[in-house]
Amino acid sequence: MNEARAELAESFLAEAVFRSRERQAAGVELRRGAKPLAGTCGLGEKAAVELDLSSRGRELAGALWPEGLEDARLERVRAALAEWIVEQDALDRRRNHFLRDFRGKHGFDRTQYTSEVTRAFEEGLALINAQETQRRREVAQSIAG
Repeated sequence: MNEARAELAESFLAEAVFRSRERQAAGVELRRGAKPLAGTCGLGEKAAVELDLSSRGRELAGALWPEGLEDARLERVRAALAEWIVEQDALDRRRNHFLRDFRGKHGFDRTQYTSEVTRAFEEGLALINAQETQRRREVAQSIAG
């Protein structure tokens, strides 16, 4: 797959996650009401999967599949997209929990971190981000390939 098509597929995945996060955020706010939910990382209890594409999502899908998708392929793409939204949610929760736990142990003020603590912070985030990037690229290849 060429680089431009891979980038389109990754943008399509990101747009689907953004669309689902809109729904997820609305659900969190409705459940929360006026009081914060204790013990959450801001993402609510679970991922919200929204496969109704935004206008940007439709634009990206049109660029990825200008002739459209036949029924069987469409269902495979929809299933992969739903799975990715849930997986992305889990990766984001992992990142948020890492940040929460690290800051709980070492404080919020990074200017007060020793070089060793700073290195551990950066390496921890880099590992999570690298895993997310690798998975996003794998899923993008699977839907665009």
